[in-house]
Amino acid sequence: MEEADEHLQRKLPDPQPGKVDVAPKLQLQRRQELEHALRARPDDPALFLELAQLYRDEHRPLEAKRVLQQACSIFPGNTEVLWQFEEALLARSLQQFREANDLASRVNSAEADEQLERSQQDWIKQRIEVCSARLRRDPSLDQLRVVMAEALFDDGSYEQAILDVGPATTSDRFSPQAFLMKGRCELALGRPAEAMKSLRAAAMRREIPAPLKIRVAGLRLLCETATSLGLTGSGKHYQNALRQAEKELSATAGG
Repeated sequence: MEEADEHLQRKLPDPQPGKVDVAPKLQLQRRQELEHALRARPDDPALFLELAQLYRDEHRPLEAKRVLQQACSIFPGNTEVLWQFEEALLARSLQQFREANDLASRVNSAEADEQLERSQQDWIKQRIEVCSARLRRDPSLDQLRVVMAEALFDDGSYEQAILDVGPATTSDRFSPQAFLMKGRCELALGRPAEAMKSLRAAAMRREIPAPLKIRVAGLRLLCETATSLGLTGSGKHYQNALRQAEKELSATAGG
């Protein structure tokens, strides 16, 4: 779902160990200038947006969220401010999930596990709420239906995910991702025959070629499902297609 995720989150914090920030002193100076300017005249949304972006660049989504929440109260009709506020909500939720996951991997305790569960549920909730809000504003954003379905899948809400991703299956650009998500949900619901139909639509339609990663993921699930159902002939066909797709994917990565 990488392509769809890009439309949900234009820029999420992804700390890179060892990476040195560019001109940190200048960045700090600019941040201080913006904070001072906003205290003097909080009437320019561009100042809020720039300050929030600086916080995001510093991997401080909580501060970005604070700045943009203030901006939303001052400029309730500004769509860019609202979009960036939603980005900050997502970034903060993802940061907390990553931190909790890291803690749980290092500390074996019930408290760490509970914190991980809470942060995971919040990450699911934030994705669903942001996608729902953006789709209400613009129902044509089919890519967000895929992202929301993935969050619903993580929540175990498979039937709802199938319903919500349905309109995206008619999109030339996003139908492979949508059908893959639909197939995964149908497998989780114990409906392998329906799942195979969706997975073939995700990975094997000639009229709408799937991105290689989507094709490989769909073919792997097709192979597993065919094997579980004892469909030897179909399984061999899918295995051959999978080997070819994996070869193409490897060549792309190597190049």
